[in-house]
Amino acid sequence: MDAAPPPPPYQRALAYVAALSTGPPVDPVLRVTLNFHPDRLGHGRHILADLAAHGVYRSQFVTGTGNGGLTAYPGGDRWRWESRMFGAAYDDAQPDVRPVYGALNFRHEPAGAAPRFGSAHFRLTAATLARTTFCYPDSVFEPAHFAVADRMSLIALAYADTPDDALDDYIEAHVHGPVRLDRDVEALVLDPSFKGTDVEAAARRLPCPVEWHPGFRLSVARMRRFPDYRGPRYVDLGARIAVDGHLDPRIIGVAARTGDHDPQALKRVWHYVARFGARRYPVDGAGPPAAECPDDAAAAGR
Repeated sequence: MDAAPPPPPYQRALAYVAALSTGPPVDPVLRVTLNFHPDRLGHGRHILADLAAHGVYRSQFVTGTGNGGLTAYPGGDRWRWESRMFGAAYDDAQPDVRPVYGALNFRHEPAGAAPRFGSAHFRLTAATLARTTFCYPDSVFEPAHFAVADRMSLIALAYADTPDDALDDYIEAHVHGPVRLDRDVEALVLDPSFKGTDVEAAARRLPCPVEWHPGFRLSVARMRRFPDYRGPRYVDLGARIAVDGHLDPRIIGVAARTGDHDPQALKRVWHYVARFGARRYPVDGAGPPAAECPDDAAAAGR
């Protein structure tokens, strides 16, 4: 009798991480979010057009693009980290079966759990939690703490920790199996700077609802108060690309598409906007007008 085929990689990965995990089940109201920049280009076309064409959110191993480090190739850092985290389950797998990365929104942040990686996010359904693994801190630090939805000790760990950078305050999530936009996404949540733009038009063509979060907006004057956060050269770059003395996700995206600036430099400008420019009031409805965070505690989302 022929031997039964081995389980698919995602099942082996989930089982491997589950064996390392402890703690109570995650609160089912929490959601995984996939943060990204919705106005960037990938392989010569708009990222939202690419998402519409494929109907799935694809990993960096497939796209070759990302808003963190670009090491998703055989033998690269991302490949090595995944081999370690998932018990070598994906070592021989095709790129399109590997997990996609997001974060668990345990702080209920309106702009998503990890705005470091972009101003927009897909908010995934509760059903995806069952096929998601988690680690803290980010996998770039080769963490020792892991979780699955049924055994979630990482939230207490994250609350007890105080990262030096508020943009590091997230629990990394790895969603195993395809993330289909028509089945696994509750909403695409955009920054209001994209209202009325081609980004909104492209988003409306996706098979998921579109929502808006309060937004990011940072004045150059406030940015200049933190020259050591990413470095004076990035403050100067932010000042050069600013419009009417302010930066927002749309303005940074316009600068990115000109090709005149180092993408890694613009990433650091974005970090300034994400860290110090989160607006805390609703864009629509009652309440004071949207404004920049008045202090560092608010900017950190605490």
